[in-house]
Amino acid sequence: MSKARVALIYGGRSGEHEVSVASARSLVRAIDPDRYTVLPIKIDHEGSWLLSEPGSPAATSTQRVLPSADPGRRGFVCLATSGNPDGDFYEIDVAFPLVHGTYGEDGCLQGLLEMAGIPYVGSGVLASAVSMDKIVMKSVFRAEGFPTPRWIAVDRTDAETDPCLPERIAEEIGFPCFVKPSNLGSSVGINKARDEDQLADAIALAAQFSARLIVEQGLEVREIECGVLGNHEPSASVVGEIIPARDFYDYEAKYHDQRTQFVIPASLPEAIASRVRDLAVRAFQAIGGAGMARVDFFLGRDDGAVYLNEINTIPGFTDMSVYPRLWNASGVAYGQLIDRLISLAFERHADQARNRTRYA
Repeated sequence: MSKARVALIYGGRSGEHEVSVASARSLVRAIDPDRYTVLPIKIDHEGSWLLSEPGSPAATSTQRVLPSADPGRRGFVCLATSGNPDGDFYEIDVAFPLVHGTYGEDGCLQGLLEMAGIPYVGSGVLASAVSMDKIVMKSVFRAEGFPTPRWIAVDRTDAETDPCLPERIAEEIGFPCFVKPSNLGSSVGINKARDEDQLADAIALAAQFSARLIVEQGLEVREIECGVLGNHEPSASVVGEIIPARDFYDYEAKYHDQRTQFVIPASLPEAIASRVRDLAVRAFQAIGGAGMARVDFFLGRDDGAVYLNEINTIPGFTDMSVYPRLWNASGVAYGQLIDRLISLAFERHADQARNRTRYA
């Protein structure tokens, strides 16, 4: 049987570029070279698509390394699902996007692949866009009646022109609160505010990354996460808990502070773990998710209340990232998870192909 040709797309024009490279590096090490041929494509910070350097080790070689991208081979890479490679055209069977954040996780890359008719891993345009924008995502959660902490949306222009904004936010949300860019992940640009001065500073920082901001109520909670895998009949993983050594689970705690602890499975009563898994699947279905997602929750320390925080359609994918670890603890090893996600991509593409595109 011929090997499936996988375009591994990583990097990207966002603050999560380095996280994406780490995810791609782990996938290349774990993917089965007997089943897949990988074409690594790096998107640099300027948006150029770079191919591997000529003569560098292939991604499917025994070295299991991610080849260096050649800055001399810039521009847009032309992919095709049929025909023979010709010049700058590369024949592939499926794309595996591992571009976290802006332009990769927000529906832009998914729309490109949809237009090209290429099967790809993960959620489609709508689910990706909804999940990437925290304001829209929280609006969907609110409409579905899911429990979330109090929040309000803030426009960057208002933040820059209205000196009374921190005072109004303090009255409506209270302290402590968290200020976040609406359309970034990996805790980039997020800060905790305990008074109006800190709130003004946090708004100024978040506004550097996004035109829309979200301010959320700060609660005394535990950080709980659950993985979802599937298309029409998604399944939930075991539930895990993150115990950051820092004040909250910020970028440093996620990627640099070795004291951060991951407890998988989390020490929870079965009734609460079951509620988390149920809400994870329902949230995934509410946004029309496909393939994979990591769903994040808060658990009240005093009352045990479960709050839905957010859903991530392209979660961190290193072998030590929470999403693969949740599924490993659920009986799906990292390599098997890659296989399953590629199969789900073909399944979703076949279902999409049933749609009529002409009307007589």
